[in-house]
Amino acid sequence: MLYELIKNIIDPNLPLYSNLASTAAILYTMKDINWAGFYLIENDKLYISCYQGELACTSIEIGKGVCGTAVKERRSIIVDDVNQFKGHIACSSKSRSEIVVPIYKKDRIVGVIDIDAPIYNRFNEQIKIDLENTANLLGELFNE
Repeated sequence: MLYELIKNIIDPNLPLYSNLASTAAILYTMKDINWAGFYLIENDKLYISCYQGELACTSIEIGKGVCGTAVKERRSIIVDDVNQFKGHIACSSKSRSEIVVPIYKKDRIVGVIDIDAPIYNRFNEQIKIDLENTANLLGELFNE
């Protein structure tokens, strides 16, 4: 259902940031979420983009934290307890669990979807699938 809602608001005729902003707003309406947004890759580093929630880390090195690890390992990551993730970057002391999904343009990762929750074990396989489908849809909007 989450993916269907996002799919219906994505408009390829709008600028990328408009679609990312609208998607972040929808993701943020999920129950028990305290941060939802995007980090985009520029010059081999992740930089904050459109999001909803408290201030967050403005840049993340590839391979660092959950976001950087998802990029380095080229896979989605669900973290049930961020305190158990070695190298977790605590942008907010309120976050307890996190999910990060890479966004691909063809075979190149261009960014990630990042969602934090103030409760443990918030994310499941269905949410991961919905976010991976969302990432595929958004990936088509990026320039080559």
